[in-house]
Amino acid sequence: MKTSLWFKQIQTIVPILVGTAIYAFGLLYFIIPNHLMEGGVTGITVLLNYAFEISPSISTLVLNIPLFLVGFKILGARQSIYTGIGIAALTLFLWLFETLIDRGWIIPFQTEHDYILASLYAGVTLGAGLGIVFRFGGTTGGSDIIARILNRKFGFSMGQIILTLDVIIIGLSLIYIELEQILYTLVAVFIAARVIDFIQEGAYAAKAFTIISDHAPEIADRITVEMERGVTLIPAIGVYSKRAKHMAYCVVSRHEIRRLTGIAKSVDPRAFIIINDVNDVHGEGFREE
Repeated sequence: MKTSLWFKQIQTIVPILVGTAIYAFGLLYFIIPNHLMEGGVTGITVLLNYAFEISPSISTLVLNIPLFLVGFKILGARQSIYTGIGIAALTLFLWLFETLIDRGWIIPFQTEHDYILASLYAGVTLGAGLGIVFRFGGTTGGSDIIARILNRKFGFSMGQIILTLDVIIIGLSLIYIELEQILYTLVAVFIAARVIDFIQEGAYAAKAFTIISDHAPEIADRITVEMERGVTLIPAIGVYSKRAKHMAYCVVSRHEIRRLTGIAKSVDPRAFIIINDVNDVHGEGFREE
């Protein structure tokens, strides 16, 4: 039992370490060499590097320690443990990549003309790193801790808090960075947000069918036999007709959409079909845990 628990913990911690490593690499390889920016507390570390040449690994640790302690007291140990791991891992990997860059073992990507390429790659690497960390329940500290505390205490939306902090920090960066670099930063932030969503929601896209019909059981039987997909029948009552009926609910892959629609319409041409996007599916016939 203990072995199984430890194995599950390792399955969570290792991806968080991988994610923070990717994030730290993107920050030092693409963001800082091209004088781009980043939001949140990480943005403050970037500004301190630009203004005073303070090591990002040092400023990340110094800024996050008090935030972590406050968060630990207010949010509790359970919500803080993976945050602490994320902060420690980010600090470690920032220091490691700084050392490799200083020794010339890694040459950062620096450009004077094609900043769009730098911002695109920065967005992909930062988004991939954070997406992996978030998907496994971790954070890199900073704004996320502030957002959780304000959300717990005052009920503010975490998204709104993080966005407000990002706007303030990126706005302050105009003191040290040209407006052109800020605009390229917005490209990187947009790409990072899309990559984070892609990783968190899952790369596998499917479709969920809700079929409302007087012949729903027959439709369900044909889907089960002909497509070998599981179907759930949900009892329902039509408000207008006051008649009892069933809804058939089924999730299929994208290439099966036309086939399932054809089965439903062949049984009941008047069937009411609702199709929704499904970004992640776990279970038999799809991705197994």
